[in-house]
Amino acid sequence: MFTQQLINGLALGAVYALIALGYTMVYGILQLINFAHGEVYMLGAYLGIIVLGVLTYWGLTAYSLVLSLLVTVIVSMAFCAAYGAVIERVAYRPLRNAATLTPLISAVGMSIVLQNFVMLAQGKEYKNMPPKLPTEGFNLLGANVSPVQIFILTASILMMVALQLFVAKTRLGKAMRATSQDRVMAGLVGININQVISTTFMIGSSLAAVAGVMVTLYYGVVHFSMGYSAGLKAFTAAVLGGIGSIPGAMLGGFMLGLIENFGASYLSSAYKDAFAFLVLIITLILRPSGLFGQKAMDKV
Repeated sequence: MFTQQLINGLALGAVYALIALGYTMVYGILQLINFAHGEVYMLGAYLGIIVLGVLTYWGLTAYSLVLSLLVTVIVSMAFCAAYGAVIERVAYRPLRNAATLTPLISAVGMSIVLQNFVMLAQGKEYKNMPPKLPTEGFNLLGANVSPVQIFILTASILMMVALQLFVAKTRLGKAMRATSQDRVMAGLVGININQVISTTFMIGSSLAAVAGVMVTLYYGVVHFSMGYSAGLKAFTAAVLGGIGSIPGAMLGGFMLGLIENFGASYLSSAYKDAFAFLVLIITLILRPSGLFGQKAMDKV
């Protein structure tokens, strides 16, 4: 029982971590919470069902399921990255020098627009997808580790490591860190601030798209309002780890997934969502800067 819940919690935490990375990257550069980020994750989940449905109709899933999943992830990442760039260009760039509250209102507005757009385009009903991967996996200390969970954990860890290496080693990653530390000075030394910020939104949105596809494979159901609660939980994970810190977002996502899963299993499933917000309240009271602290946040 414990091992099974541990595996389930890690898989759920991996999804939260990918979404939380988008929050923490945008906040690290703009000191702004992108409240439309949860809806980008929801869009990625819908794209997962749509693209997989099209590929199934064309017969590609019968030919190669691995190739079909790869195509689905790439298409979802590209589409959501483009949407992230549009969000930054339309909703945030014109308000970059406005009062702090103004971009937050704009973010909420973008969230409502996208949520209602998907509702009108896809309907209010839950969309279901038949399982594409087998549910039976291998036995690990009495727990069943399914192929979907293996895919989620493997893909999430690889993408998190790749993101950390990208930010630490590449020229654009260094420009992102410089912009995060001092946007004005970064512009004075020749860094294209608009390009860096737009790229940050695109990377965060593409990671949210991957999380959406993973949820589609894991649960097999999507809804136009699913981005609201998932976005709030991912925001909680980012705050728990130290918002603005990439390693903190990863750690916070996994911790939140474990807390939520163990709480629902051993205490009460009726209060599953409440555990995440209880963690947020406790974190803000005891350590507002998160587990990694202010110093770790400044370095990324």
